[in-house]
Amino acid sequence: MSATWQHRLAERGVDRRLWLLLPATIFVLLLFVYPFLYGLSLSFQPTDGGGVLANYSKFFSDAYQRDTIATTLKIALPAALLNVLAAVPIAFRLRGRFRGKRLLTTILVVPITLGTVLTAQGLLNYLGPTGWLNRLLLSLHIVDDPIRLTNNYWGVFFSLVITGFPFAFLLVLSYLSGIDPTLERAAATLGASRAQRFRRITLPLLAPGLATTFLLTFVLAFSVFPSAVLVGNPAGSTRVISLAAYQAAYEQYDYSYASAIAMVMGAVELVVVAIVLVWRSRLYTGSTGGKG
Repeated sequence: MSATWQHRLAERGVDRRLWLLLPATIFVLLLFVYPFLYGLSLSFQPTDGGGVLANYSKFFSDAYQRDTIATTLKIALPAALLNVLAAVPIAFRLRGRFRGKRLLTTILVVPITLGTVLTAQGLLNYLGPTGWLNRLLLSLHIVDDPIRLTNNYWGVFFSLVITGFPFAFLLVLSYLSGIDPTLERAAATLGASRAQRFRRITLPLLAPGLATTFLLTFVLAFSVFPSAVLVGNPAGSTRVISLAAYQAAYEQYDYSYASAIAMVMGAVELVVVAIVLVWRSRLYTGSTGGKG
């Protein structure tokens, strides 16, 4: 009976191995597609009436809410860019085999295990007004007053760099490992310097991967929430869009308006992703000659 059923599916062009996709498909539908569609429909059902686009009109007509988009971009874009730029030279140096590589790699990815709250606590202890850095600077009479590096823009920025760098580093390292080293050796035999080899061979092959790494770290940074509260100024310079959505949902209990803010947040991310992907498509997309 089972063989007959499988034979009928094969006649209709259905490979039984496709059934292996069923659990993953159900998972995506239940945890991603359905919540998104539900939130999208809820955003068009304003609590106070006024039409299906009332929530969006309310958001963009309120400068206090609308400015959260620019605030979040000002934090997320530089943090993602710095993470990628910092990851490239370190990953480039660590791509070879040498003693202590595993230890160094482990140290670089340790922040993944810390979590946002512990990272914020560490920043307050090190960079806060009474932290170690300010106490050292004051004791050496380098500054007269403590430098404010927390509870403002810089506190959130440093937190995103610390938590986002390990992801960027691991991704860049994986992309670099896929580039065939014989390409650089061949260029070296032709007289190319190290800088020329990096600029003309490694970087063009690595650029599409850097674009992908930037996008992943940007999306991670754009959804910043705990850091904006713990080491930022949530009522002022670090009032990000995710905080606006949270306040609408759990302080004002306006879930429809909160859904609209979440949709705006997603739309902004998609715009940035689309821009980077268009730029990425113009880069070299051929084989990197990797080792597998």
